[in-house]
Amino acid sequence: MTISSSLNAGVSGLSANASRLASISDNIANSSTRGYKRVQTDFHSMVLSGSGGTYSAGGVRATNVRLIDERGPLVSTNNATDLAVRGRGMLPVASRTEVEAGGSPSMMLTTTGSFRTDSNGYLSTESGLVLMGWPANADGTFPDVARDTSSSLEPIRIDLNRLSAAPTTDISLTANLPASATDVGATGTPVEQVVQYYDNMGRSEQLTITYTPTVAVLPATSGTNEWQMEIVDSATGTTVIGDYTLTFDDAASTAGTLQSVATTTGGAYDPTAGSVTINVAGGPIEINVGVIGEQSGMSQLGDDFVPGTTVKDGNAVGSFVSVEVNETGEVIAEYDSGDQRVIYRVPLADVSNVNGMRALDSQTYLPTDESGDVYLWDAGDGPTGEILGYAQEESAVDVATELTDMIQTQRAYSSNAKVIQTVDEMLQETTNIKR
Repeated sequence: MTISSSLNAGVSGLSANASRLASISDNIANSSTRGYKRVQTDFHSMVLSGSGGTYSAGGVRATNVRLIDERGPLVSTNNATDLAVRGRGMLPVASRTEVEAGGSPSMMLTTTGSFRTDSNGYLSTESGLVLMGWPANADGTFPDVARDTSSSLEPIRIDLNRLSAAPTTDISLTANLPASATDVGATGTPVEQVVQYYDNMGRSEQLTITYTPTVAVLPATSGTNEWQMEIVDSATGTTVIGDYTLTFDDAASTAGTLQSVATTTGGAYDPTAGSVTINVAGGPIEINVGVIGEQSGMSQLGDDFVPGTTVKDGNAVGSFVSVEVNETGEVIAEYDSGDQRVIYRVPLADVSNVNGMRALDSQTYLPTDESGDVYLWDAGDGPTGEILGYAQEESAVDVATELTDMIQTQRAYSSNAKVIQTVDEMLQETTNIKR
């Protein structure tokens, strides 16, 4: 019994070391595979109870575990949609075959991927993985969704032929009106300022703003410091859509700043924001002329009309140029007009036991009962890290360590083979005793 147990122990040693060699071979073969998680083989002794003072060898068994929680080093790339996770969390992906078949594709997880738009506009890898995310609302915000299920995720698809246009909704005026134009004897010649804007259809229109001074008359000894501001929209002809009276202060400490804004036509002046709202053909536009008493917006100083820098939002019609993913997982489409639009958000998935997931092809993993339930976080929230663009995760394998382990495994395998050879010789001697 003792000799036969030695034989069994030797056989189990051969099997365990063969299993370890298989995992080492897999690790070395994937030492350059982006995002590969190495497999570790552990040995566990087995004990058999002997009888009558004899000892029975139990042998050894091997278990393999893929260390998904180990991360490889991050390297920079030149592709904006090469993605890697810095910290905890994994990217949700789906099989391109399932996506193109329609329906709800199964969610898999990975820590890195080189994503590019395919012929159908999906952000996918060469191995056929499609990036998943939540679609944004038209204004770039995101609806509330269930975070403990993947049912709300969609394959990220970029409409390469879609044009973009953003209407102008806010204009900040900075112009200096000549104080001398309101003095006694001034000519009262109006000055104009033309501001371009974009309507709701992406068309370029103009606002012509005419400033007409109110000239002081005798016996006045100083200027009125008052101007009439009329606004005309090129989209509606010569109709005045805003008419305001601007009065400027001439006190020593606040000279040249707005003192009051009176409305004749158009939206009322908001003293808190320092703005008026007018309705152009494409919708309302808020025009900031300055806060009462502050050195901002419109001013009245000196003898010259100086139109300052006009700051406004909105963009002309633009064609799609590129797409990027920021650290919080927002997928941003960029257009040649300079417009940027948030179109999706990529969450980071997390489970309680990362190493309990089932490994699939192409460095993807499937949650199981052993790994625990999946929860989808916004990148950077909770326990999760950040999503990095222009980056990929390299293999977690250290080749030098694997080669060292391979030598140890070879020696252990040879030693177990020697045990079997010795047991065979001993059994042969036992057989010879009967002769």
